[in-house]
Amino acid sequence: MASGLYSQYLDKPALRYLRNGVLCLLLGLLGLVVLFPLIYMFCWSFGPNAELASSAYSIFPKVWSLDSYKGFFDFSEYSLRWILNSLIVASGTVVLNVIFAGLAGYAFAKINFKGRKWLFFLILMGMMIPYQVTQVPLYILFVNKFHMTNTYTALILPGCCTAYNIFLAKQFFGGIPTALIENAKVEGAGQLRIFCSIILPLSKTVMAVTAITTFMGNWNTFFWPFLITSDASMYTIQVGLKTFAYANGTLFSPMMAGAVISALPMFILFFALQKYFLEGVTIGAVKG
Repeated sequence: MASGLYSQYLDKPALRYLRNGVLCLLLGLLGLVVLFPLIYMFCWSFGPNAELASSAYSIFPKVWSLDSYKGFFDFSEYSLRWILNSLIVASGTVVLNVIFAGLAGYAFAKINFKGRKWLFFLILMGMMIPYQVTQVPLYILFVNKFHMTNTYTALILPGCCTAYNIFLAKQFFGGIPTALIENAKVEGAGQLRIFCSIILPLSKTVMAVTAITTFMGNWNTFFWPFLITSDASMYTIQVGLKTFAYANGTLFSPMMAGAVISALPMFILFFALQKYFLEGVTIGAVKG
């Protein structure tokens, strides 16, 4: 009887509005906590163009201006070059991942060859290895063997094809009817022709998701570009922001201005192509 009374009162419009209001308030507070670092970064990007000690920081700047943005570009002659380097590295990595991960995913999904399952299992094991573990062997290989420091090749090549993108492509291609491929083989088409003419037009979603996630990951990466570059002209934007910090202080507002500039492509990319993110969540999750 108590449960019946509870249900009766709970269904009243006033209580429903109160419940929805409490939920909205709670979600708003949680959203504010999550977004606070971004808000802090954005606000301080309009702070004074001056060196600050850590003890002088406050939540919001007392004086707001655009001097810090001018200070970011005046700080180094390579400020624009850092943004261009990040764009070249991220775009080059995207193109290589779309090509190589797509081809590898198609091979694992639709071509029967000896050792396919074991090789794919090894690739899945590679996804479990932390990114930082591979950096020392890669550094020794590129520095001591290939002598590729301060080059775009060294920045792009280690990320040209990732295990995650191969797995994503394989899961998607597995849902494409094999009958389409068999019919194309009867017509005399080779595997490369099948991939370019049949598979790719049907795989715009997974290719877009691969491109978006790869671009975002490589645009934001810091550790590998920091290891492999020593010339300021080859810094990416993330490594370039490090130079705003000194032993006794930091050009805080110009650094925040650079961080805002570096974050803008991510926001634009996400909001422009967010539908592909939502579609990509279900890739490989539904059969039939």
